[in-house]
Amino acid sequence: MNCIETQQMSFTEDNYEILAADSGSFTSSPKNNTTMRVGDENWEHDVIKNCLVTGLGKLGEHVRVVAVRRNSFSGLSGEGRLRSFRVFSEAVSRKNRGNPNVKFAWYGGSKKEIDEVLAHGFASPGNGGLHGRGVYLSPANFPLDSVLSSDADDSGLRHIILCRVILGKSEQIRAGSEQFQPSSEEFDSGMDNLDEPNKYIIWSCYMNSHILPSFVISFKASLTGSPRIQRPCLIPKSPYMSFPRLMSDLGTYLVPSEMDLITRYHTAFLAKKITRNQLIRTVRQIAGDNLLKAVIKSSRNKTLDNRKHSRNSGAAGKNASSTGRAAG
Repeated sequence: MNCIETQQMSFTEDNYEILAADSGSFTSSPKNNTTMRVGDENWEHDVIKNCLVTGLGKLGEHVRVVAVRRNSFSGLSGEGRLRSFRVFSEAVSRKNRGNPNVKFAWYGGSKKEIDEVLAHGFASPGNGGLHGRGVYLSPANFPLDSVLSSDADDSGLRHIILCRVILGKSEQIRAGSEQFQPSSEEFDSGMDNLDEPNKYIIWSCYMNSHILPSFVISFKASLTGSPRIQRPCLIPKSPYMSFPRLMSDLGTYLVPSEMDLITRYHTAFLAKKITRNQLIRTVRQIAGDNLLKAVIKSSRNKTLDNRKHSRNSGAAGKNASSTGRAAG
């Protein structure tokens, strides 16, 4: 369980209506009439704030939560979305032996995008991301990707949504996949890793029935210079080989589309758009740990052989020189 789901939140799968309960006055920031401010003294405010900050690790020191707002689900559209989420949750529950597997997850974007999601729902993803074409959300205990996806508005505020997500039965989506729907009727959603997911993938056909935007968190973050975002060394290195050398050697084994993805993420890393850990995690997902270990081991052995050969050549040269002088 994550930091939010271990708390007794004021709503469950069987009591969605309480999401629309009055908890404060209406606000217009982000610009819509569907959110109500959750007071700083409210325990929900503290739980959500702490989950965001602690989930960011060191980066949390650079984040200041300004406001937490609850989606009121007002109007016909909001009420319809609430009913739809309940109906689909019950349907997925029946399909999966009573477990709809509803989780909390973060979604980050620009202020305009957040406003659009709250007012009209999610728009169809474009060309997709690393793990297929769908809506990408971050698990409640790992909000980093969503925070990095958020853009500061004119006042310097960033906004992310805390959603309830119907995951049902998830399948692992390999990096570089162009999947855009479940691979079979058995599955309802995707993950980048089933054991320790960093991404939930909700397919376009389910994005406005399986995702319920519940809270909007507005915050300020000093991302530049953060130890999790910017590091002194621009090129990550393994204990045995440089990253450029690793990319060169991996090109022998991986198909061009996979190498294109690694190159794209390496470029994003050099531009400080993603963290070193994100880059390494992506390479591991694409290449697999077994191949990486084999490539690094092979490189290390070649390096040791070259050093040994160099030492032997040097020693032979010295011996030949000594022999020549003695003969003279």
